[in-house]
Amino acid sequence: MGVSMRDGVKLAVDEINKKGGVLGRPIVLVERDDEAKNEVGVQIAQELINKEGVVATIGFVNTGVALASQRFYEEAEIPVLNSVATGSAITKQFEPPQFKDNYVFRFAANDTIQSGMIVEEAITRQGFKRPAILADATNYGQLGRDDLVKALAAKGLKAVAIEKFNIKDVDMTSQLLRAREASADVILTYGIGPELGQIANGMAKLGWKVPLIGSWTLAMGSFIDTAGPNGDGAMMPQTFIQNPNTPRRKAFIEAYQKSFAIDRMPSPVSAAQGYDSVYVLAAAIEQAKKTDGPALKDALENLKVKVEGVVTIYDRPFSRGDHEAITANIPVFGVVKGGRVVAARDEDIAGEKAIRIKQSGQ
Repeated sequence: MGVSMRDGVKLAVDEINKKGGVLGRPIVLVERDDEAKNEVGVQIAQELINKEGVVATIGFVNTGVALASQRFYEEAEIPVLNSVATGSAITKQFEPPQFKDNYVFRFAANDTIQSGMIVEEAITRQGFKRPAILADATNYGQLGRDDLVKALAAKGLKAVAIEKFNIKDVDMTSQLLRAREASADVILTYGIGPELGQIANGMAKLGWKVPLIGSWTLAMGSFIDTAGPNGDGAMMPQTFIQNPNTPRRKAFIEAYQKSFAIDRMPSPVSAAQGYDSVYVLAAAIEQAKKTDGPALKDALENLKVKVEGVVTIYDRPFSRGDHEAITANIPVFGVVKGGRVVAARDEDIAGEKAIRIKQSGQ
């Protein structure tokens, strides 16, 4: 996730700098790896603010790291463009009126959106009645689990089993056996690629065939590679699928493949959202005509130009009371087929639906 996001960011910066940069100056990237550890993220945030003097930060792929680190940017009045982490609480940490201003913006589909989509797909569209939830022990997994529980409750349902696993676990047999003994007819997941792959492998080992429907991370290359053929059929919400179905997406995919000598993006969603966040930030700097934090925040909340990204066209993506660029109408379902993620339903990405625009009031 992090490498894909970083490379999407680098690609956008290279493109912008080749055209003269922003306000006549090149964008300079300062890159740090938080190692998906809260305490490292906190240290890095303070370093970037106090030593590097960054004007904005693009990043965070982990909900826990984001929630631990964002307060330093809030205190310093420096915008955070959260391009991957999806925990529903991320943009609500510093909402007015409890806080004067909110400096956290997001370009990912939050977990309230995703959990609602997952439950709608599993329960309403496919008709399953006895879901089980498997979620990892991180903040991401447990907050996502809670969102799934709420979404199921809205349908008048409870999960027949709720199981937890740890990062780096390779044997999910006990969790899967309890779900099977509870007569689960579908598995809903919140975790990241490698462990999700072990869920698919564990189901195959048990000879237990029920659908796997989960959050966007089922599209990660590490899930696809870990699960192999066992991962085929897994479904997940996606803001971006590596499909050149518009000229803008085609150009982005080809430039990414060429720049990083890779065919399949490890995490297309992360790459696309990182890429788009740079273009929106650049537009905000151009509008503000300066780079101090309050001016950038105001520009992001009142962006006057449309920014054509690869996920969507950003037409006033934020306002003072809404720091979520992605609304529920934008993501579509992807499905793993033969080592790739493709659209689960071709009609979801055809014609006018190829580019989905944020709906006001969502």
